[in-house]
Amino acid sequence: MAIVVNRPKLSFLENLYFPGIIKGLIITIKHAFKSLRGETHVTMQYPEEKWDAHLPDYYRGAPTLVKDEHERERCVSCQLCEFICPPRAITITPGEIPKDDKWGKVEKAPKAFEIDMIRCIYCGLCEEVCPEQAIYLRKDYAITGTSRAEMVHDKEKLYEIGGVRTGLVNKWNELK
Repeated sequence: MAIVVNRPKLSFLENLYFPGIIKGLIITIKHAFKSLRGETHVTMQYPEEKWDAHLPDYYRGAPTLVKDEHERERCVSCQLCEFICPPRAITITPGEIPKDDKWGKVEKAPKAFEIDMIRCIYCGLCEEVCPEQAIYLRKDYAITGTSRAEMVHDKEKLYEIGGVRTGLVNKWNELK
């Protein structure tokens, strides 16, 4: 059964949208005068003023890779972050850990890991899907470059800006 919504009849002036435009202009002019008098501080003077101290906890910045406290890669090249990335900004080339290595039981490590920061939409899905907590969104909003090539962060760059995270990494768990 369909629900019928009766819409109110608009007056002649409401049909012209003129009163709505005037109300909007009045609000804009009030804000402009408050700003000129110094009552409100609307514009941040970047780069002298920055959001760093005022970023909310839920802020999602640029993704980066992290290592564990022993400087080992957390990433296991499962490629879940690559598959779930909506704009396809992440590219992973899986590699293997040599068999003679102490951690040779671990099947894969990334040979190449790239994130195109121009394509990234900072959605946070890569961080949520990562089983080893190897990828994090850092609280950084000033990502710049002079060319497109500079905005593609490779594995070394991602580890450089990512740093170290402590905690259990299933990849390096000897009991597994």
